[in-house]
Amino acid sequence: MTSVIKSSKVSLKFCNTGKKEALGAFLVEYRKLVGYFVDELWGIPKIPSLLPKDITEKADTWLSARMRQCAAKQASGIVRGCLKKQSQRLYVIDKLKGEGKFKKARRLQRVYDEVSVSKPTLDEVEPQLDARFVKVDWTRSEEFDGWLTVSSIGEGMKLVLPLKKTRHFNKLMEAGVLRSGVRLSSAAACFCFDLTVPDVPELGATVGIDVGLIDTLSCSTGQVIGKCPHGHTYQTICQRLARKRKGSKGFLRTTRHRTNFLHWAVNQVDLSGVSIMQRENIKHLRKFKRNRRVMQAWNYKELFDILDGKAAYAGVQIRLLNPSYTSQRCSECGWTWKGNRKGKAFRCAKCGFAHDADLNASLNLSFNLVELPPKIHLKHPSRAGFYWVVSGQEPIVPAVL
Repeated sequence: MTSVIKSSKVSLKFCNTGKKEALGAFLVEYRKLVGYFVDELWGIPKIPSLLPKDITEKADTWLSARMRQCAAKQASGIVRGCLKKQSQRLYVIDKLKGEGKFKKARRLQRVYDEVSVSKPTLDEVEPQLDARFVKVDWTRSEEFDGWLTVSSIGEGMKLVLPLKKTRHFNKLMEAGVLRSGVRLSSAAACFCFDLTVPDVPELGATVGIDVGLIDTLSCSTGQVIGKCPHGHTYQTICQRLARKRKGSKGFLRTTRHRTNFLHWAVNQVDLSGVSIMQRENIKHLRKFKRNRRVMQAWNYKELFDILDGKAAYAGVQIRLLNPSYTSQRCSECGWTWKGNRKGKAFRCAKCGFAHDADLNASLNLSFNLVELPPKIHLKHPSRAGFYWVVSGQEPIVPAVL
């Protein structure tokens, strides 16, 4: 049995004016303190996870010493996270030099020199408070489900915030164990849960999932998620979002509608008996390209995050595959040709196999296909056509594969 961590937000909109003002004053001072520690740590070669007293005591703040330690620890994690990639590059450079691969080391050194790491902005940083600061009392009253008490703030300040559980919170409460810490913002308190994930049999099925605009998800099992019970599709929502002015209330409402639709679509996916989920590894889809506003509204990153979260919660292993040619390959005979697919229709020019293009692509994603080298992709072999076989089979066209 393995475990995963899931979070759920509980709104703080039921606080009265006095509680909201006190919470706002605390957040402003906390963010100011975190920003001070980030400035102190920026540029230090080796950043400790716990800052010494000579740094924490220099801060000009009315927050308690305990709260200073909390802010300093959070600032340390923020700075180390920003510099992690550069430190990894530096480690690889030293390793390549030790192995005598000076050409690769110089190439990576140029990347290291060109990348500029900017100092993070902390206007919206949320305090991560542990059990030393928070206490939750779920004694239900007539109006609220519980109370969140935040203490050890400083100058005798103590926040007692009313809470009302959500359906998502109750679902996680029943399935897992509530952690003691909380992440606090002006609008909500975020709680975390430890959930036990059942072990999936090693001999479970492998499912391929293709994502799209018309059909949001197409599974190799034949399941297609397109239109919701209210008649909306991912395409109609993106078209509606494309007509909205960015930043307007209508734009924000449609963005929330898009997120809710994606959660609904992913919840429809049946992963029972599945041990491996293989999906497309789409990156930089819009980089250096001009796209229609409808395609700009197609948020595949958010969809993948929700889908991967569902798979992790179900204990399903996730494999990312290169999507090149998966929509052009015949899932029956393996013939890969650009002319096989026309829109949503797929018809193999060799064997005559006809199927929905997205379902055909999901079937190809579920197979263990021979990995094509990058130099093959640059030659665009699908213009003339080639046979792309499953691993373990004898290649029909050895010169291509």
